Amino acid sequence: MDYLSEVMWTEDEIAFRKEVRAFCEKEIAPIADEIDKGPYPRELLRKIGKAGYMGVLHDASAGGSEKGVSYEIIIAEEISAVNGGLDMGRMSSTTLYGMPVSKFGTEEQKKKYLLPIVNGEKIGCIGITEPDVGSDTAAMKTRAEKDGDEWVINGEKRFITNGSQADYMCCFAITDPSVSSKKGMSAFIVDTKSEGFSVVQDHDLLGMKSARVSWLKMEDVRVPSGMLLGELGQGFTILMDELDSERTAIAAEAIGYGRTAFEVSVRYANEREQFGRPIRAFEGISFKVADMAMKLEAARALTLTAARMLDRGMKATKQASIAKLYATDAAVQITNDAIQILGGVGYTTDYPVERFMRDARLMTIGGGTAEIMRFIIQREIYKEFFPRK
Repeated sequence: MDYLSEVMWTEDEIAFRKEVRAFCEKEIAPIADEIDKGPYPRELLRKIGKAGYMGVLHDASAGGSEKGVSYEIIIAEEISAVNGGLDMGRMSSTTLYGMPVSKFGTEEQKKKYLLPIVNGEKIGCIGITEPDVGSDTAAMKTRAEKDGDEWVINGEKRFITNGSQADYMCCFAITDPSVSSKKGMSAFIVDTKSEGFSVVQDHDLLGMKSARVSWLKMEDVRVPSGMLLGELGQGFTILMDELDSERTAIAAEAIGYGRTAFEVSVRYANEREQFGRPIRAFEGISFKVADMAMKLEAARALTLTAARMLDRGMKATKQASIAKLYATDAAVQITNDAIQILGGVGYTTDYPVERFMRDARLMTIGGGTAEIMRFIIQREIYKEFFPRK
């Protein structure tokens, strides 16, 4: 089934999707099951970078193409439709790590610490979540103290995608504990080869097996003052800046998980016979297929709306949150229904559906939980109804 619609997409975007899909079929699909044992090979990320699929959000000076979020969601969906963990690693590197450096870094920082990320030679990660800090990022405990011309960082970061694989981390830390975290937080580029930086463990996950999600520790990690990202005390602003584009891209990834499971289900229901006819003839199956198609189309429309708004420089916090909430919930439901349609064989690894179900479950948690998305959506609605004077 082809989802390319001239109503929703430009001719260039349709051609770009076909290009990305062909790349995925050639470079990723043949090893999709193999790399699910993890971690994804760095060489594959280099190929993705060389093809230009790490740089659509970045400007030319950083090796990017500046195509925008509407192209990023195409990449996210197409790669995720083949292997979810791989795109989680790609996006964590080029978006979660890359966008703060792109928007707030100096030209020197971008040349040294972003360009190699965009071309796939290096891998990045973002250090926000901690053992005791999840949704409440303002409760961050990691500290950075000035010592001469250096900053000394102490703290732990947990559930960090690419953590053990990354060359660089965009690390958030409290630099002024005497004020609120929103004013006393700063961001740093940390070289993971620095003395005192260590990997406590890679988490053994339910899904996303091709990615590495890690628990990291920093003990007196010394960072030159030139590695401060943006201004001192600007960390919370930097942290919040990339969330809308991240959540929009996560929504696109979720569409990918659901799309493949849906396509497998449609083909299986047409071929599998019970009681003398294909199981697609039974309403218990055909109605599931209809619901799955509806959820995919709605998720795609919501996600594209958020992307278009971001590309136009519009505030899209509500739209990005709605897209992320709906698409990730839909992916969980679609992959679960796909296993039900396939029956016993769906619970085996003979089909990729079980893999996509495991992958999909994470994204109602990562990048902002479903509960946090609902909180943001209602908050934005009340802001619209009752604007501050």
